[in-house]
Amino acid sequence: MLVAMLVLPVIAAPPDSKSTTDRDAAVAEKWIAGWNSHDPDKMLALFTDDVFYEDVAFSEVSHGRAEVRKFVVSELEGVPDLELRLMRAHIHDGHGTIEWMFSGTDKDVFKTGKKFSVRGVSVIDMRDGKISRNVDFYDAATIMRQVGLLPTPPADAK
Repeated sequence: MLVAMLVLPVIAAPPDSKSTTDRDAAVAEKWIAGWNSHDPDKMLALFTDDVFYEDVAFSEVSHGRAEVRKFVVSELEGVPDLELRLMRAHIHDGHGTIEWMFSGTDKDVFKTGKKFSVRGVSVIDMRDGKISRNVDFYDAATIMRQVGLLPTPPADAK
């Protein structure tokens, strides 16, 4: 039954066109590439004009492309060597998740000059092939520990 549920949508798709699932899954790769390009315009091309973007860890909320542009620029200034690596993505019928590893050097976030790496996930909604809602979740305390602002928990506390 599970195999039928996974295979039937692929078989039912017209052979000469990309399925919605393929198009949606490609968004995760484009999202990662957009961040890694360090070009706000490449990121903005992925979003609807009325996009809602939230970074939960730092309580940053952006409405629309102009505010998202400011957010992207501030992230790139704060972590100039910012790099995201795609871990996994599941996007289907316009909804899904992009799991990623975010790493770089803290220049203007906490102003430590130290490297960090943190796992996170973005929950997205899509409309007309573009991201209309993007909410990022990750643990800011992990970054703070790695850059020396919080103590590392004792080994026996894990």
